[in-house]
Amino acid sequence: MGMDIELESVSMRFGDFTAVKDASLRIPCGEFFSFLGPSGCGKTTILRMISGFIDPTWGIIRIGGQDMRGIGPNRRPTALIFQNLALFPLMKVWENIAFGLEVRGVGRAARRRKAEELIELVALQGQADKPVGELSGGQRQRVAIARALAVEPAVLLLDEPLSALDLKLRQHMRAELRAIQKRTGVTFIYITHDQGEALTMSDRIGVMSQGVIEQVDTGPRIYDEPATAFVATFVGENNPFHGRVMETDREYAVVDTMLGPMRGRNTRRLITGDRAILFVRPERCRVVNGEAIDNVIDTSVDRIDLEGAFRNLFVRGDGHRDIVVHQTNDGSTLDLGPGRRTRIGFTADDAIVLPEAGLSEQ
Repeated sequence: MGMDIELESVSMRFGDFTAVKDASLRIPCGEFFSFLGPSGCGKTTILRMISGFIDPTWGIIRIGGQDMRGIGPNRRPTALIFQNLALFPLMKVWENIAFGLEVRGVGRAARRRKAEELIELVALQGQADKPVGELSGGQRQRVAIARALAVEPAVLLLDEPLSALDLKLRQHMRAELRAIQKRTGVTFIYITHDQGEALTMSDRIGVMSQGVIEQVDTGPRIYDEPATAFVATFVGENNPFHGRVMETDREYAVVDTMLGPMRGRNTRRLITGDRAILFVRPERCRVVNGEAIDNVIDTSVDRIDLEGAFRNLFVRGDGHRDIVVHQTNDGSTLDLGPGRRTRIGFTADDAIVLPEAGLSEQ
């Protein structure tokens, strides 16, 4: 079974560069936790510190309540799956899976029995005696997972393990990984820059930017209740409207934008005069035809991109960048061509007002 992990004010410096800044969080036993962020944000550095390959410049890492200072990677209750998997291509599948047990001096018969158990766990029945080099990408992925589990870690660390797979196989392996984690009860810590992976698999997600953990929460809350402007624009799409808070009303704030006043949820308790950005997701915007709604923008259609079951409607307000509206391609949408004037609207409950800060560029 898994163990909990605690980071207490953990930072990592490389010369003058700070890769991780004052990270504090607790990952409970048996949780599937993902660190999500762009390349270079510090998420892999956190993984390497947890695994013991590097020591934090300051701060404390505890696994199962034990301080890990001075404990090397071979003595920690962790196993690490690298992005390139690092399998032995000429070894048989079962030999790859049992390699860690061989290093620990376990006899051949016991190694084989354990390997067969794990082969069944990862649904590779009948593949035990094949050279691993003959397997597909998804099968090799499962071998890597089984090999990591063979040494019975309490914590399994996964560094972007699906990045080399094609889209359909990645989607399939997401479900496989989640199912394996649930069956074993091992604590999974997953590193990814792919928000779809994080949202699909994780119990909770830590979103990182420039070495800072910006928000830790469940996938639905990170998507619907982003804590910062970076999270709002990195996780999913968002339409940002910059301005200044002109009034507040209990749970809401009105932001004076270049397209006029807009009202949204004031989750960060901004006050009058604060610089702010109002965000609304494209799927929460719609074309309006005279009905009463909190926020309405006069626009002209720039273009429409068809994505099969969905259409992306790109419109422009006067002097404003593209505003995106996601529409279901169910035959009920209006036939709007480029240059057509239309009105776009959204409710205050579908918008969120956050302090002005840097947006994600990805």
